[in-house]
Amino acid sequence: MSEKRMMILGVTGSVGEQAVDVARKNNVRVTGISANKNIKRAEELAREFSVEYCAIADEAAAKELSLCLADTNTKVLSGSDGICNMILNTKNDVVLNSIIGEAGLRPTLAVIESGARLALANKESLVVAGDIVMERAREKGVEILPVDSEHCAIFQCLKSGKPKEVKRILLTASGGPFFGKTVDELRNITPEQALAHPTWSMGAKITIDSATLMNKGFEVIEAVHLFGLPADKVEVVVHRESIIHSMVEYIDNSVIAQLSVPDMRLCAQYALTYPDRCEAVIDELDLFKLSKLSFARPDMETFALLRLAIESIGKGGALPAVLNAANEVAVAAFLSKKLSFYGITEAVSSVVDELSGAASATSLEDVFAYDREARLLANKFIEK
Repeated sequence: MSEKRMMILGVTGSVGEQAVDVARKNNVRVTGISANKNIKRAEELAREFSVEYCAIADEAAAKELSLCLADTNTKVLSGSDGICNMILNTKNDVVLNSIIGEAGLRPTLAVIESGARLALANKESLVVAGDIVMERAREKGVEILPVDSEHCAIFQCLKSGKPKEVKRILLTASGGPFFGKTVDELRNITPEQALAHPTWSMGAKITIDSATLMNKGFEVIEAVHLFGLPADKVEVVVHRESIIHSMVEYIDNSVIAQLSVPDMRLCAQYALTYPDRCEAVIDELDLFKLSKLSFARPDMETFALLRLAIESIGKGGALPAVLNAANEVAVAAFLSKKLSFYGITEAVSSVVDELSGAASATSLEDVFAYDREARLLANKFIEK
């Protein structure tokens, strides 16, 4: 593979670090990186790759990093504007966006504006403003390749047929650490218990979202936008082994699945090298060691946030943005022990019910306005 120019946003997170590993193993020039406030790791990576830019979301941390990198040619930028300016001022073949939460939306739009391929690990960009993001990508002729393991799998499986031949997408879920538990059993879950995810190494926010199944709800919304199918053609399947990363069923009832060991480096590399495949960066899947592959329907009564997410994308507008904003506030409150585990579901449900009018919103300004209102209402709920 000829040298490619790549930028990694959210470089110090789980997906970002795996993208760094992909960059090392391939002939990739890393032009820039962004982080929130982990300047120790950001400095190490900036020096390793001699990046042109390093953008730090936290402005105080950016000032400190600027002093640390004073002996280099790396330009240090700060805040959301700094991240977007870094993207727009650099020529890249691929920009991988693994920023967590709604904070990743503006960088996603900046990548599209720049014309680079977008390797998208920030699902909230599509949850919050999927119609707007996809329309801008079409207008600019920008490729969006999913880095989430499930959507990367679906993207590959869709190569087996024509769009009109797709019957449904089968989106797999591990089920989280509390699979099979009742609502009463969930009420006393502690942050420490919820952070013990069975399969993937992720940040705290995504790990909690996986435990409530909100993450899977977000992935349904993401799939609707990425692949142009209605929510009723995306079915969630609990697959505890996390070996089948998702499937596509066609109108002839054939099912195409993508299998591999659970390792996000495969997805990051595929987004970088597509349509080519390169030598493996992950371990080989040993089929003879698999004891079983099991499947179950999700319990959307106990894990009501999954159902709420599916309902939200069905109604559309800014309602998914409301869902995301309320969830970000509620998860942060749970991690700081201001809210119970099941209180996340109760807080988000309350805010979505109160802001049902968001379904009629269409503009990006409306989306941001409803996002702010949802955060205020979620905080009020928590204070009660």
